[in-house]
Order: sequence, then C-alpha cells, then structure tokens
Amino acid sequence: MKLKIKSLWMCCILVGTSLVSSSCEDFLDRQEDEKMTFDKIWLSRNTTKQYWLNSMSFLPRYSNSYVGDGEAYLGASDECTIAYDRAYRWMNFGSWNASAIPYYKFDFYYRGIRECNIFMQNVDRCSDPLVTKKELEKWKIQSRWARAYYYFLLMRDYGPVFLLGDETLDFSATTESFYRPRNTWDQCVDYVVSEMTACANDPAMQTQSELAKDDWGMATRGACYAVISRLKLYSARDLFNGNTLYHNVKNPVAEGFPELSGQNIFPQTYDANKWLQAAEAAHKVFDENTYSLYRSPSNDPYANYAGILNETWNSELIFTDGYVGRFYIGVNTAPTSIGGYGAVGPTQQQVDAYAMNNGRYPITGYDTAGNPVIDAQSGYSGDEFAKTTWTYPSHGWSNFGDYDIVAPNMYKDREPRFYVTVFWGASHWLHGDAYTTTSFAKGGNGNISHDYPKSGYLCNRFYDHRVNSRNNNWGNVTFPELRLGEIYLNFIEAVLECKKRGVALPGGYEAEAMEKWAELRDRSGMSPITEIYPNAGTDELIELCRKERRVELAFERHRFFDTRTWMIATQTDGGPMYGMNTACLLEDGMKTTETPEGFWQRTVFETRVFKKNHYLYPFAQRELDRNKLLTQNYGW
Repeated sequence: MKLKIKSLWMCCILVGTSLVSSSCEDFLDRQEDEKMTFDKIWLSRNTTKQYWLNSMSFLPRYSNSYVGDGEAYLGASDECTIAYDRAYRWMNFGSWNASAIPYYKFDFYYRGIRECNIFMQNVDRCSDPLVTKKELEKWKIQSRWARAYYYFLLMRDYGPVFLLGDETLDFSATTESFYRPRNTWDQCVDYVVSEMTACANDPAMQTQSELAKDDWGMATRGACYAVISRLKLYSARDLFNGNTLYHNVKNPVAEGFPELSGQNIFPQTYDANKWLQAAEAAHKVFDENTYSLYRSPSNDPYANYAGILNETWNSELIFTDGYVGRFYIGVNTAPTSIGGYGAVGPTQQQVDAYAMNNGRYPITGYDTAGNPVIDAQSGYSGDEFAKTTWTYPSHGWSNFGDYDIVAPNMYKDREPRFYVTVFWGASHWLHGDAYTTTSFAKGGNGNISHDYPKSGYLCNRFYDHRVNSRNNNWGNVTFPELRLGEIYLNFIEAVLECKKRGVALPGGYEAEAMEKWAELRDRSGMSPITEIYPNAGTDELIELCRKERRVELAFERHRFFDTRTWMIATQTDGGPMYGMNTACLLEDGMKTTETPEGFWQRTVFETRVFKKNHYLYPFAQRELDRNKLLTQNYGW
C-alpha cells in the first residue's frame, strides 16, 4: 500500500503550470479509500519520515551522476570532455530545441516543491508517540530549505520561474486555472533569499557544530547563507543584471495578474549595488565562524587540495550530497588500463588555465591558429612539447613520494592543484602502492574502443590514489556542493566589482578580500596574487579572480554557470575544443604503454556550438501548449 500512496501523490503533481490530472482523477475515482490511506501516513513516525525523505529526494546527487547521466554541467562545459555519447552532446553541437531538451528538470523540481509543501502542511499531524516535537521541527525546516533550494536550481537553468509559495494546487480544477505568467527575476531572488533567511533564523535549523554525527549532510544555517551568497553573485553578474538581450522577454498582458501583466521578466537596468549585496551575502557565511579552509595535518599543499575531497566531512564543507563510495566518480575518471572507463577529463583549455608554481598564469590567450600566447614572466617554456627529465610531485595525494619522469615541458613546474587534478597520457596512474603507465594514443592501453578521453587527459581529482581500485577499493567522498573556498571567491569577486564600479564598501572589506585570496593561494603553496602581479589594476584582478575560480573549483559544477552568468560562453563554450592527438596510432613495435611523438600536438577533438539563446534552458513546448501565459526564454 505504501507504494500506491507514493505513486498517487507523485502522480498528482505540478508539471510546469499544469497537472497530469486525467490519470490521477481516474485513479481517485477507482480508489475511494486512498484519502484515508494518505491520512494514515501521519499516524506513524516511520511513514512520516519516509515522506520527509521523499521531499528531499529531488536534491542533486553529483557524486552519483558524474558522467553526465542526470545533468549537462560537466559534459557541456568548456573545462571538460566526456567520452560517452550522452545528451549533453546535443548542447555541444547545437542540436537541441524546445521539443528536444537534454536533462529537462523543470517539472522534476516542481515535483520536489509540491512534495515539500505537502509534507510541511501535514507533518504536524503526526501523532505517533515515538516521534518528538524536535524531530518533526527538524524535518520540517529541512524540507523548507529544500523547497527554496529547488527554486534556486530552477532559476540557474531557466531564469525567472513561477513562485507557488505554500500552494499545492487543486488538481481537479480546470486547465485554465493553472495559467499564470512567470514571476520576475528580482521577485524570485527575493523569495529564495527570504525563505533561506527564515530557515537560517528558525531555531530548528542547526549550525554545523550542532549537528549530531547521524545528521551530517543535512542543511545547516551556513548552508542557508551559502545558497544566498551564490544566488546574489549570479544576480549581480551580467546575465541577470541589466541584460538587454532579454529586453523583449516580457509577460503577456493578462487579467488576474496586475503586477506581472506585460512586465519585463528580466531586470533591464544595471544595478551596481547588487555587487555590494553579493559581498555582504558571502560575508554572512564568514560571520558564522564555523568553517575553515581544509588543511592537511602536514599542511602539504598537494594534500591540502586533495583533502577537500579525500577527507570526508572536513571543516571546509558547507553542504554535500552525502557520504558515498567513490566508485561512481572514480571508475569514470580512471583509465581503462586499470579497469576504469577512462571517460572524464579536462580540455586543453582547462589544462592551460593552471598557474606555474611561481603563481603566474602562463597562457594569456590564443592566436588565430589556436596556439597559446605565453606570459614570458611565467617561466613556461615556449618549446612546450620538448621532453626533459624533471621531478613529478605525487607526495601528499598518493602513497608515492616524488619521482623523476621524462615528460613534456608543458606539464613541468605547475602549481600543486594542477597535478592533483590533471593526468596526461604517458604518465603513471597511481593506485595504492602500484602504478600503471598509460597511453592515450590509438591502440594504447588507455585508448580502448570508445572508453578513452577525447582530449588525451583524465581528471585525477576524484580518484583516491592512496587506495587500489584494482582490489575493488575506491575510497569514499563527500561531494562539495557548497564549500568555503567558493564563498571566498564569491566575496573576492564581489568586492573587486564594487571597487571597479565605485560602490562604497563596508570598512575593511577590500583588505579582507585580499587576505582571503592570499589564504586560498597559500593553501595551495602559492604567494599572494598582489605579490605575483604587483601592478595589476582592478580589471586585471577581476580576470585573475576568474582564473582562480576556474582552477580552485574545477569539476565541481561551477564552470558551466560561471561562463553563462558572466556572459562569456559565446567565446569559451563555442568553437574548437583542444586536446592532444588521440587519433595518433602506436608505431610498429611499440608497447601499448608507450606514446608516439605524434601524440604531442594541440589538436581539435571537437568543435562546439554556443549561441546566445543557449545561456538559459528553454521551456518545453508541452509547457507552452499547456500554459498560454508562459513566456519562452530568448531565442527559443
């Protein structure tokens, strides 16, 4: 019977602004006792808790969808290439439209919103003497947080959406009664901020230090403020702040909605004060005085960065998708030479983004032929593919100490985050006390069938090199959906933008931003940015902050949204994507672990398409057909 209950209430949900009502009504006509069954849910602590868990089940699980099965935020990002033929390729090649949308989550998150509303409106009915009032309040505030977070997730994909508040909608009503226009962007931001603030101020919302061990992974007061920080940052950026590209995206004139009728959905006037709001929102997380950047016991810069993922439930994590085995992530980043799928890796553009170990960024751009423009002060060799003998730094993030290798200059003397994140062909893949030399040339042991990285690189970062996956030991991970390093970068960017635009900052904010930037870089063994670039003006510091963000948050589902909200994706996410020449065949007599010289050349592995309408997801055509007041996003 429990399964029937869930089926019924998952069926009668909001889909866009209409309901899948006919099948639900038929079911209700046949099952007159289901209303009583629903009432019985709240008689038991167990079934009440199950309903609460159901309301939370729509939260992302990035640790289990790493290969892009559930979202496109890696596969359609300029930082990443994935070997599989999945739906994110529609986005990369521009072959999607309002009738064929990869990973369409509009109705999915509204289902979650409805389940949260139902739970919050009924949880206090639970009469089981085994449940405590404190427990019910805890579940209720978690569900309220999840509801607000679902709205945030909708907004980053679609822009402004419909705000339902506590409404669950009457699924027996007419289709026309569900017609409604979109709320404006600022209304949506205000709603999510007010809900997250209310959650943070609720006595049932705990701080991280107050959580019992069994509750690790739940939302906390810091998670409320961290979501506000990210949302306020997005709201200050160009996509949602006076973006004239969207000047014709308006609600239709309609009776019954006087405040929304005919209104611009996106703000058309640039508001520089939104950067101040973003800075203050980030600082609210600091004011919690709960989190600190993770540092290893030895304060080794390699272990410091690797430990963000390797050390579960560490001091930097604000919200995660749970403590899980690393298999789902690890098997897709490990090469086929050790039994992985060899699928997920960085593009050459991402490889080029890392600084040298002296703290300077070596690649400042590209010429028309795709060749890198090199900063002469960085120490990066112009003869980037010449092979020399140098020391590979594996200490701190593996069981191996440093060892000498013969490898291209391109990979020499880079910053610690580079080696923790980037694995290139012809290298040793470290696993426990062993290593396997891996070749991504055609016919090599890491280039089997379709299971090889198209760019010739794999992501080191989500595999625990201290254990041996060949013995089916993959380690564990708590995926950092929200962490303090991000909030540092949010704050730095917002403060710099305020300075650029003449927005007055609270006393000490500018100095604090530079201190936090220095702390973030020191964690990875580099000097402060202001020492490395002593003559940098505000505009250059903003660009350097963007570079820092790209490297620090690599493969954590940020880059996809950063390039879009900065409105640079037409340059970064469209056009040729580079890697090494994985089509180069092994020469006669070569071992499968060897790599021919022809592999070492910058090669276009695919050419992607990014148009101006791709900045936001479209609404599905079926939503437009059901809701005559729904305004489609630009260009769709």
